[in-house]
Amino acid sequence: AHVRIRRSRSENKLAPMGPPPGLYAPPPASSDPREPVRGIRAWRFPEWFVVQEAVDGRDGAGDELQRRRSRRLVHRTGLDERGRFDSRPVVATRFVRACPKGHVDDIDWYRFVHGDDDPCRHQLRLDEHGTGGDLSDLVVRCGCGARRGLHEAKEIENRPLGDCSGARPWLGRHAGESCRLPARLLIRTASNAWFPQVVSVLSLPEGGSAVDGAVAALWDDLQIVDGAAALAFITRKPAVAERLAPFGEAEILDAIRRRAGGEPGERPVKHVELDALLAASAGPDDELPADADFHAQRLPDHAWRRTDDPLAAGVAAVVRLHRLREVSALAGFTRFEAVMPDIDGEYDSDVERAGIALDPSWFPAVENRGEGIFLQLDPGAVARWLARPGVARRLDALDAGHRRWDERRRAQSRRQRPRPFPGGPYVLLHTLAHLLIQALAVRCGYPAASLRERIYVDGETRRFGLLLYTASADAEGTLGGLVQQARSIEDHLAQALRSAALCSNDPVCAWHDAGRSLEERWLHGAACHGCALVAETSCEMRNDYLDRALVVPVIGVEDAAFFEAV
Repeated sequence: AHVRIRRSRSENKLAPMGPPPGLYAPPPASSDPREPVRGIRAWRFPEWFVVQEAVDGRDGAGDELQRRRSRRLVHRTGLDERGRFDSRPVVATRFVRACPKGHVDDIDWYRFVHGDDDPCRHQLRLDEHGTGGDLSDLVVRCGCGARRGLHEAKEIENRPLGDCSGARPWLGRHAGESCRLPARLLIRTASNAWFPQVVSVLSLPEGGSAVDGAVAALWDDLQIVDGAAALAFITRKPAVAERLAPFGEAEILDAIRRRAGGEPGERPVKHVELDALLAASAGPDDELPADADFHAQRLPDHAWRRTDDPLAAGVAAVVRLHRLREVSALAGFTRFEAVMPDIDGEYDSDVERAGIALDPSWFPAVENRGEGIFLQLDPGAVARWLARPGVARRLDALDAGHRRWDERRRAQSRRQRPRPFPGGPYVLLHTLAHLLIQALAVRCGYPAASLRERIYVDGETRRFGLLLYTASADAEGTLGGLVQQARSIEDHLAQALRSAALCSNDPVCAWHDAGRSLEERWLHGAACHGCALVAETSCEMRNDYLDRALVVPVIGVEDAAFFEAV
């Protein structure tokens, strides 16, 4: 049977997407040969196939000859009991039709070649001219002589593939729904065929967020607090002041109001995690319990900061996560374009997503255990950085690129709501995280593709930080190579800034203008595969919203950097 993952905040985040779900991990594999083979049942799709045969010919005009390969297109009903056609093997066609809602169906090949209401049912063939495999080299040909180039299937305005049928073959043969969007050509093996929507949270100590736990522990004193003046009076008690020291006045008052009103206090995923990370206390390296899901320890300043080096002056604190547990659940998927969560880790509940079940009562999930390093930026340094004119100009250019991207996104789907620009602190932290991932990978023992990021920006309470971590599904998690690098974080930061100051593609990379991007890289500033982009498995935002110029001075933009040149 599938393994139930004990209740976590992931279930609360998935609740708006359907009924209150449970989370189940895949069943463990058995080495007993007597055990029945377990698997996931799936419907067969697509139902059109290409016969594996080599029928070559010559096409030409004048003296030019071109090699042509012609193969028959056949439907599933024409196959024998061995899944063959005319004793020849077949492979599923890689061309289907789909829509942004996630529906997918076979192409009506006869309609594509002949148009509507044509009774012709002669043998269809897929002709390949040349060896490039480009759509312009592919022609669908009927035995009656009609033919049409497959490149015409991309012209959405003329609806060459008709309207979307609303088919959802992954849910069953009769699980379709109404849809009148124009069908679009989709290559099954292309990268835009399936974008998962994964809800991911970190397991935190029981009792809610750290501030909620502190308020609960001090409730006898705090239950009379009705405002900032009363809170200031109560915190004259040393015990109360010490327990509430890691938190700001606004979040303490919010927690008091939630507890007094009996509200569950459901807050953005990352805000709750940020509470727990900033509440970590400093202390010696004690022996860690074997079953701990979350163990964070603030590193004393003298353990990582060199007093004579101003490089890390903007870093306020370093926290080591000796233990962390991450629960990731698959909620649905999209096609053609990925829908990412916002900077708080929240998905829009109104977004068009394809469901993984007709009436989901559970979601597939996985538990990963690992370790990490958290860096908090000094809020005062961030405020001074944002006030500089050069930073404002750079953020205006990035915002212009974001608006162009958002306009195109909403033009493709009228139901898309405007998405706000994530802001300068997010782009700064996101780019810094990518640079540190590449620097840490050299010495921590894990490849860069195994390191991941979580960016924390809470503008209301002026809290900013980034978490770099690695996790695996193994029961014991990771081995401590990453967390030990916290003491050398200044060295890694210096290496990251040195490598970011000059890209191998400069000055083209450094001079890239997001608002005027001819190649439509509207969400990038000074960022490319030669400097700031990392594996997409490591990035929470699919390598978007990156700009080296906000981190360190680059060629042509020396006045927008948070850190000084190394």
